[in-house]
Amino acid sequence: MLPGAETLKKLRTVLERAPRPTRPHRMAALAILPVFFNLKGKRVVVAGGSEAAAWKVELLSAAGASVVVYTTNCCPELEALAAAPPRGPISLQRSAWSPTSFAGATLVVGATDDDDEGARMFDAARAAGIAINVIDKPQFCTFQFGAIVNRSPLVLGISTDGGAPVLAQAIRSRIEAMLPSGIARWAQAAKDWRQRVFRLRPMARRRFWQRFTDLALAAPDRLPRVEYCDKLLEELWSDRCGHGHVSLVGAGPGNPELLTLKAVRALRSADVILFDDLVAPQVLQFARREAKRLLVGKSGRRPSCRQDEINTLMVHLAKAGKRVVRLKAGDPLIFGRASEEIAALQRAGISFDVVPGISAAQGAAASLEISLTERTGTRRLQFVTGHAHDGHLPGDMDWHALADRSSTTAVYMPLGTLRALTQRLLAAGVEPGRCATAVFNATREDEVVVVGTVATISDLVREQQVSGPCLLLIGNVLRSLVQAKQTAPITPPLPSSA
Repeated sequence: MLPGAETLKKLRTVLERAPRPTRPHRMAALAILPVFFNLKGKRVVVAGGSEAAAWKVELLSAAGASVVVYTTNCCPELEALAAAPPRGPISLQRSAWSPTSFAGATLVVGATDDDDEGARMFDAARAAGIAINVIDKPQFCTFQFGAIVNRSPLVLGISTDGGAPVLAQAIRSRIEAMLPSGIARWAQAAKDWRQRVFRLRPMARRRFWQRFTDLALAAPDRLPRVEYCDKLLEELWSDRCGHGHVSLVGAGPGNPELLTLKAVRALRSADVILFDDLVAPQVLQFARREAKRLLVGKSGRRPSCRQDEINTLMVHLAKAGKRVVRLKAGDPLIFGRASEEIAALQRAGISFDVVPGISAAQGAAASLEISLTERTGTRRLQFVTGHAHDGHLPGDMDWHALADRSSTTAVYMPLGTLRALTQRLLAAGVEPGRCATAVFNATREDEVVVVGTVATISDLVREQQVSGPCLLLIGNVLRSLVQAKQTAPITPPLPSSA
């Protein structure tokens, strides 16, 4: 159903009013370009017969190449490989290489300890316009072999541009440990089903492969049956797939490593991302490069989208068949206006899901290395907002509950009302020396912590003149910080080597 003129006008207003972020380049600088050669049936020349050459010959044969080896001194490993090649044939030419040996080759691999010979190989291959790698001599290479994770047809290559091969091997080992061998069957199924799926329209194809990926990652060791493909195709033709989908996703307090796996998957599958001003730029890097990013969240006192405009935009995009991620800092269910957005999606009949995130209070507590609760003395945790719609303190705050000594209070967005808040707390009976800590940019590299008491925290924050999202923590769980009188910014500890 096409939107009416009034709806289109409202959508244009949303996009015009939305502040535009400074968009970084979609791809950061690359030390080297990773590429994959299809070598099936292609002639590849290896010059040399050492054990290092044997390893490359095995690799090239496994990739389906027709490998021709020129050597006058063939090691036993090469002899064995030639007798029983992994895949492509291996031909041993028991003679020295020459420039004419490279004729018709797709790639050349040289194995020599002699720099002069390596230079001659390099010059001969370059003259013939053929890519060459002289083993362990990067100055004589036009391409490199990376560390390989083999879940063929899923193949991963890892390169450090020759700078840290041991690191590349270690990373390979970690990926292999995390990537079940059964994923290879799903990669093969994707190749087998690709022609059937190609007949779908682009949006339907994307939905199919997203559902396919969910199945593969949920149970990688399960055998992918043709019936799964049929079922996924049937789902795409059903009415419930007529619209797109909205995911309300928590981006966490800022550190991208605190994203959940489900949040990363949602970002990777999104067509459009509607994100708040407080979302860390590094989080957006998990999204596909093709995804459209729109800054629609609140931006302090700067121009920003109204909530009803955001709701309208979400519904319109989903009805157009888009997969939309509504990305919010922290957890979308804690002061994220999720109830209003959920209600709008339900009224419009749009499918949605909620992906929780680590809230600012949890992130700040982790950085401070404190527990928000204690078995003896602090049995309650309460989250409150520092301001209402009009920018002032909410009129319905329970000051008796906030004054409770057995609770830890986390105040979100407190800066505009911090002095009024602390004055009301003192008037409600909170002792002036009760611990209070303001955390700016929690979990990020520029995190700043201001430690004080309910009586002093407002002045201390004003003196620091720090910018960024702020969270105020109040309670006895902070006593170790106050006792140490750490009024200077606290540098987060380095991660452990574990």
